[in-house]
Amino acid sequence: MMAAAAAAAGPRRGRLGREARASLAAFLLGASVAALPVALGSPPALLAAPGLRGRLALALHVAGVNAALLLLYPRPLYKIAVRACFLGFAFGCGLLLSAGRSAWCHFGWYMCSLSLFHYSEYLVTAINNPRSLSLDSFLLNHSFEYNLAALSSWVEFTLEKLLFPELKQITWLSTVGLLMVIFGDCLRKAAMLTAGSNFNHIVQNEKSDTHTLVTSGVYGWFRHPSYVGWFYWSIGTQVLLCNPICVVGYALASWRFFRERIEEEEITLIHFFGEEYLEYKRKVPSGLPFIKGVKVEL
Repeated sequence: MMAAAAAAAGPRRGRLGREARASLAAFLLGASVAALPVALGSPPALLAAPGLRGRLALALHVAGVNAALLLLYPRPLYKIAVRACFLGFAFGCGLLLSAGRSAWCHFGWYMCSLSLFHYSEYLVTAINNPRSLSLDSFLLNHSFEYNLAALSSWVEFTLEKLLFPELKQITWLSTVGLLMVIFGDCLRKAAMLTAGSNFNHIVQNEKSDTHTLVTSGVYGWFRHPSYVGWFYWSIGTQVLLCNPICVVGYALASWRFFRERIEEEEITLIHFFGEEYLEYKRKVPSGLPFIKGVKVEL
């Protein structure tokens, strides 16, 4: 996952490195699929009813973009670019679905939210902490449980769309979910940027000389703002999809995961900062409902 939520060194921000530039160019190249309706003179809802011409255009777009990436980038950068391009392509397809009036419109919102979340994880890491940057920074291979949860949500949406199509047309509820997604993702990225160069997707158990306890910005609101953001983002994706089963499942699974993770991390934070962290813990809530963190015996 990530480094201890409140432990950070001073930010080291600079120009985007070549990995970040390659990923951004590839993401935009993949997202250019959203321009296909303009090129074809077709309606925006190209994916809802693509037809032979639309399918051929999508296939040629994917093949052409991949060929361009192979020509532009050596293998190490290609591995980055092809993942960023895939996320950009998913984002562009989401835009196409969102532009139509089909029953898949809200799934298009979801595709945009999911792909942008994963790409921005990589990009913000590239800005904040390029030394820790890797292919894993996309979080595409986060865990088996994470991938299973995503697959479950797609299956539930599809089955309920077939059996209860009216359930997937509750626009006001999907809008609430979209707002939760935006809030959660923005809060998480704000936490990453505030924590600066020491934010890491891998938990850090050793304190360096440059570590300081960050209590400003969003860390003045919550002790673990990146977890709070991810918690509400994950639930919001299922509210957006109007997936009643996964809303409950995501909420319970995420709450349990973050309760255990916060308790584990706070043991390390107390070891790092001692009374300074205990005082911070007394003043600032964790941000997650009914999670107080590790109990300290006085």
